[in-house]
Amino acid sequence: MLGATLLSTGEFAPAQAYTEQGITLYDAAKHGSLVVLYGEDPGVLCLCYGATAQGYLGYPDRALKRTEEALTLAQELGHPHSLANALYWAARLHQFRREEQETQRRAEALLALSTEQEFPVWLEYGTILQGWALAVQGQGEEGMAQLRQSLAALQAVGNVLSEPHAQALLAEAYGKTGQMDKGLAALGEALACVDRTGERCYEAELYRLKGELTLQRESKLQGPKSTVAGPRSLTSDPQGEAEACFLKAIDISRKQQAKSLELRAAMSLARLWQQKGEAAEAHQMLSEVYNWFTEGFDTKDLQEARALLAELV
Repeated sequence: MLGATLLSTGEFAPAQAYTEQGITLYDAAKHGSLVVLYGEDPGVLCLCYGATAQGYLGYPDRALKRTEEALTLAQELGHPHSLANALYWAARLHQFRREEQETQRRAEALLALSTEQEFPVWLEYGTILQGWALAVQGQGEEGMAQLRQSLAALQAVGNVLSEPHAQALLAEAYGKTGQMDKGLAALGEALACVDRTGERCYEAELYRLKGELTLQRESKLQGPKSTVAGPRSLTSDPQGEAEACFLKAIDISRKQQAKSLELRAAMSLARLWQQKGEAAEAHQMLSEVYNWFTEGFDTKDLQEARALLAELV
C-alpha cells in the first residue's frame, strides 16, 4: 500500500522499489487468504502498481511484462475483483503506450466482468478508458459522451481517485474534435484536483496537454477559414504560454524521474522550437532524453521521437 500511495503522488522510483519488495515477499499459497480480509490479492496489486511505475520511469517493455504477469496471476486465482484490478491497469498501461486497440480490448473485458459481477466503480473506470480509445480512433462524440458520463458518475459518489487522468483523457478527446476551450477547461479541473488531493502521477502530462491545446487553439483562430469572432488571439503570447507549459512538464517529469513523460514533453517542446527556427537546440534537447532509453523502441512515443530527431538534423 505504500507503493500504491507513492505511485499516486508521483514518486515513481520508491513506488517501484516497494512493489518489487512486495512481489519478492508474496507467496500465493501463504497469502491467498488475504483476499478475504482486503478484497484484493496483494500479489496482483504489487504487479499492477509496479508495472505502472515502470511505465512512467521509462521501461515500457518491463511494464508490459509485469502487467501480463498480473493478469495471469489474477486468472489463476479466480478472484474476480483482483482480475478487474488487473484488467484496469492493463488497459491503462496500453493507453499510456498509446495503443488504442489494445486499450479498447482490455477495457471491454473489464466492462464485461464488471457487468457480470456488479462492480460499479470498475464499470465506470472501464468506460472512461473505452471512451478514450473510441475518441482517438475517430469516434469522438461517442467517446467524449462516455468519458463525461462516467467521470460525472464517479464525482457524484465522491470518488476522485484518478480524476486528473480521466480529465486528461477527456481533454485529449476534446482536442481531437477541435474543441480546445473545453479541453483546456477539463485540464483546469484536473490541475485543481491535483492541488486539492496531491495525486501527481499525471501532472506533467496535464501541463504538456495544456501547451498543446493552447497552440491548437491559436492555430484555429489564425486559420484562413476561421469564423471565430473577437480578437485573433486569446492570449498575448500563445507560443510563450505553451513553451512555459512544456518546460513545466519537463521540470516535473525530471523531479519524478518519469522519463516517459519527459520524452513526451520534450517532443512537444522540440516541435515548437522547430517552428521558431531553433532546430539545433531542439535536436540537442530531445536527443539527450531519447538516448537515455534502452527499451520500448516499438512504442509510438519513441518511434515519433526518432522521426522528429531525423527532421531536426
